[in-house]
Amino acid sequence: MKILVLSDSHGNIGNMVQAVERESPQMIFHLGDCWRDGQRLHERYPDIGFFQVPGNCDYRSSEQPELLLFLENRRVLLCHGHTYGVKQSLIGAGLAAEEQDLDLFLFGHTHKPLVDKRGKTLFLNPGSIGEGRAYYGVITLADGKLDARTVLL
Repeated sequence: MKILVLSDSHGNIGNMVQAVERESPQMIFHLGDCWRDGQRLHERYPDIGFFQVPGNCDYRSSEQPELLLFLENRRVLLCHGHTYGVKQSLIGAGLAAEEQDLDLFLFGHTHKPLVDKRGKTLFLNPGSIGEGRAYYGVITLADGKLDARTVLL
């Protein structure tokens, strides 16, 4: 399974479309900062599985700030990252990953791409698909192996 991970699109739907066309994913995750962008992308590709969480700029108090998914028995958390203070450090994220026994912790907010393994948890920040140098993330899950990478558009 190939999953495209996007964050911080800030109105740049064209970059997201380019990433989808380049990667042909089976699923798309949008990690916030611009909720409407995620909706528009899902409308354009309704047959691709889609999940999103709100970011600090989305003002969607009716939506949960994070989402726990189970992918092939792997525990995956989607969040924007602002509620864990990821601009300062990954300490809060690391504690949450340990407490929730996560295999994959996905976050955005910093606009800086990152792939890091801490203990059993793989951390991925896809960077910003919408501003400056556009980045996105790709997760692959095959034969029980979980892998993540960031890609410059």
